[in-house]
Amino acid sequence: MKTAMKGIFILSLLLALASAVSADETDKDSIIITGHIIDLHDEGVDEAELKVLVDGEAYKVDDEEYMTKSAPEEGTYCAEIELEKGMIETSKISLEVSKPTYRTERIDIEEFAKKDNEYITFKDVILGRAIGPAFYIAAAVLAMIYVLIAFEIVHRTIAALFGAAILLFVTYTMGTFDSEFFVISFEKALHHIDFNVIGLLMGMMIIVGIMKATGVFQWMAYKSYQAAKGRVWQLAVILMLVTALTSAFLDNVTSMVLLTPVIIEIALVLRTSPLNFLVPMVLASNIGGTATLIGDPPNIMIGSYAGLTFNDFVIALTPFILITLIPFIGMMYFMYRKKYGEVVVEDVDALLKKLREEYKITDFKLLKHSLGVLSFVILLFLTHGVLHMEVSIAALTGASILLLISRANISEILLNEVEWPTLVFFVGLFIIVGATVETGVIGVIADLVKDLSGGSLTVAIVLVMWVAAIASAIVDNIPFTATMLPIVGYLSQVLPGAESMVLWWALAIGACYGGNGTLIGASANVVTAGLAERAGHPISFNEFLKVGAPVMFVSVFLGTIYILIVF
Repeated sequence: MKTAMKGIFILSLLLALASAVSADETDKDSIIITGHIIDLHDEGVDEAELKVLVDGEAYKVDDEEYMTKSAPEEGTYCAEIELEKGMIETSKISLEVSKPTYRTERIDIEEFAKKDNEYITFKDVILGRAIGPAFYIAAAVLAMIYVLIAFEIVHRTIAALFGAAILLFVTYTMGTFDSEFFVISFEKALHHIDFNVIGLLMGMMIIVGIMKATGVFQWMAYKSYQAAKGRVWQLAVILMLVTALTSAFLDNVTSMVLLTPVIIEIALVLRTSPLNFLVPMVLASNIGGTATLIGDPPNIMIGSYAGLTFNDFVIALTPFILITLIPFIGMMYFMYRKKYGEVVVEDVDALLKKLREEYKITDFKLLKHSLGVLSFVILLFLTHGVLHMEVSIAALTGASILLLISRANISEILLNEVEWPTLVFFVGLFIIVGATVETGVIGVIADLVKDLSGGSLTVAIVLVMWVAAIASAIVDNIPFTATMLPIVGYLSQVLPGAESMVLWWALAIGACYGGNGTLIGASANVVTAGLAERAGHPISFNEFLKVGAPVMFVSVFLGTIYILIVF
């Protein structure tokens, strides 16, 4: 009997507690505020901090201020609080959104959709940029790095690492105590490193490193010289055309990784500086790479963002690229005719015989395997639009297969064939440019393009192309193109006539041709400079600038005329 009474008592107590909890729950209203946080370019802003204010006071949970953050997916957020029942009708609910380098926004929530004891509202928040210390620090570091590289005060890799380190150091020292000095977080720095580019370069460097052991590059040097019949200028033209064509169907970075050893071999045979061939070749690679979707990294980014196919690029840009090659070759003749004229080969036949004997393919089996793997990688590049496979995956897959087949010494390949200073330079550069994106430096340029267009498609075309060209020459065309994508996408929707995709072609020409402007303007330039430096023939910033800048301005001018007439 006592046991039964004890059981009834415990059951009654549990029911009472359950009733009390239920009553407590129904005595409160749940408020859910959700939506997107975007910037002025309609891009999602992640990691923005949100506070819910009740009658101007921050809502607290256990005496701690309630705070949530926006997520990476388009800046989505969800803030949920609970108030005593009936308070929502008498209280002023506000949402405060803040993030370093952005203006803090406070919005009042006046309307809710009610379901049972839940009040739900959807509210999008637009954050404008705040130009403060972080903005100026990022801009100053970018300018400083550019000066260090341009005047060759230190090695470009050291300059890039130094700049990235300064930005992160400032963030985690001064930025810890004052958000105005928060430039870029470590997580964001990693996010801005384009590992697709890094992986592509590493994979192709490994493939080329293994192929070098077959003697194929020396053999190609012999065949090129044989085709030119010993005439240096004709040889240079052949190499420029081959480089442009190869860049269109591989990509300009891969082409220069493949061809740079060949060009150096040819120059050494002719007893002239490899730079007399290398600089024109890398300029030709950037021109040829503009012709197709996979020819230059900016084109890959544009095609992915705008939904453009391989054939779209071929139809729109290839005719112009073929036209551009004519004045380009003429400019190279004007600039290098004296240097080519200084090369004298007294007995062409004797030299050809010597080259044929010395520059032979030494491992046909490995060459066969290498060409098979390279063809497989190229096929993956060409099917990028169908498979949606990043080019780095294709390159690294091919590199790993070739390493297995060849049984090459991985330590020697990684140590001697992979250009680590070049890869580290890109890492530092991506972080620096990422900081300018995060703080709004590059966004200011993009906004300027939008405002200056004034609703005119013609003005927008000219601005997009020339701003892209000049900016790409300064900060590398890959990160700048990434910044311009939403701007061009927006302009393509609001400007009459832009539905023809003309602004995308203007961006492609501007970014790709702009890469010819400086040594750091395009990935192919940096990779070629790294390979040349390893071979003992460094390319100086100013030497490249003297040749590349005129080519950039002439080709972009021709591109402007082409786009305005054809489209």
